[in-house]
Amino acid sequence: MSSGQNIQARDHSSDPAPTPQNTPLDTAVLANRPANIGRPKVEDVAEGEDEDDDEDGAEDVGAMNPASLLAKNPALLALAQSKLGALVGAPSGYIQSLPAPVRRRLDGLKGVQVEHAKIESEFQMAILELEKKASGPPIPVLTSNANTLLRLQRHLTHLPCHHFLVKYEPLYERRAAIIAGKLEPTDEEVEKGQAADSDEEDEEDEEGAKITEVKEGEEDATVAGIPEFWLTALRNHAPISETITDSDEEALKTLQDIRLSYLDDKPGFRLHFTFGPNEFFEDSELTKTYYYQEEVGYGGDFVYDKAIGQDIKWKEEKDLTKKVEIKKQRNKTTGRTRVIRKVVPTDSFFNFFKPPQPPTPEQLENAEIEEEEIEELDARLELDYQLGEDFKEKIIPRAVDFFTGKALEYEDDMEEFDEEFDDEDDFEDDDEDAEAPAAAEGANPDCKQQ
Repeated sequence: MSSGQNIQARDHSSDPAPTPQNTPLDTAVLANRPANIGRPKVEDVAEGEDEDDDEDGAEDVGAMNPASLLAKNPALLALAQSKLGALVGAPSGYIQSLPAPVRRRLDGLKGVQVEHAKIESEFQMAILELEKKASGPPIPVLTSNANTLLRLQRHLTHLPCHHFLVKYEPLYERRAAIIAGKLEPTDEEVEKGQAADSDEEDEEDEEGAKITEVKEGEEDATVAGIPEFWLTALRNHAPISETITDSDEEALKTLQDIRLSYLDDKPGFRLHFTFGPNEFFEDSELTKTYYYQEEVGYGGDFVYDKAIGQDIKWKEEKDLTKKVEIKKQRNKTTGRTRVIRKVVPTDSFFNFFKPPQPPTPEQLENAEIEEEEIEELDARLELDYQLGEDFKEKIIPRAVDFFTGKALEYEDDMEEFDEEFDDEDDFEDDDEDAEAPAAAEGANPDCKQQ
């Protein structure tokens, strides 16, 4: 439903793998690098200066901006993209570099994920049974009342969600405790997690999965739980990662858990973000609520209506969604200068809690919003809804897969699948274009290929 997001490439030349699957790179070193170092420069050419040195018209490739070089050479660009694409999902060595106790906790979370998958299978079977009941013989009393049918459909749709969310809760509680370092995974959970990895890699081991052993003296008492778990997981989700700035990372390092709950009075759901103490805001929990429209869509699915965020209680001068612009103004008469400080909005992950609002019917009827503004607003609303759905359907249920990078493999597979269909559409268009002249040359000139 959401439009594709452009993922900007990063310089990973100093890492074991150029595109790590496990965690984002720390770009603080690059950010602090002097602006005049390592950047390509273009020499100025004075007006009328003779340029006969380049008689053949050849360009100095060494002095060109790499981006410009790729833009002028489509074949080279395609080759670079294919090479980089093949590296997505390649192990970066990050997981292996973690202390043994942390790796063991990750294996334990994978074991918890195995139990989660079992409940998901039960959930899908329950949905199938509800669909069977819904497609059975009509009930005269119900079919005569459209509102009753709507309430029944909403009830049948949310019933398994509420019912199975109760089953998921103990698993989410245990996951949060392991991440925070309050509990250690059991040997059974670790064994299940490692066995799941072995099955997916098609590795046959007659002795079964081996539990990560923590040798005496290897434990690091300073490493509690799994540090920066949620920040790393969010960084590995491309659309969400694009909203996270370097300033946001310090606050997101204190993110302890993300949960889901369903609304009782209206169709919709609420996201709960739990934070530890931090220097940025006073709230221990931030929430965002997504509402569906009362009437379902043509296909029977709920349609997004609006989202309501939360006013964050920012500490003084710590609002990550704003920045201060400092400008100097000079009085032409007196020659004196003054400094003007202006607070303006800036990009931040925490703008997620200030979602755009759809225009009211009155605004549309009175044409108070221009068409371009409506299109821009539609795009923002669609992206916001898609992010909410991704938290609900991907991040929360499969957080450990996003932390380890396993989820990236499935995301890439879906992108390749979509690209294949796009290519097929292109071929169909080409075929139609080729057939059109032939049809025009037929006996009936009024018959054209559509």
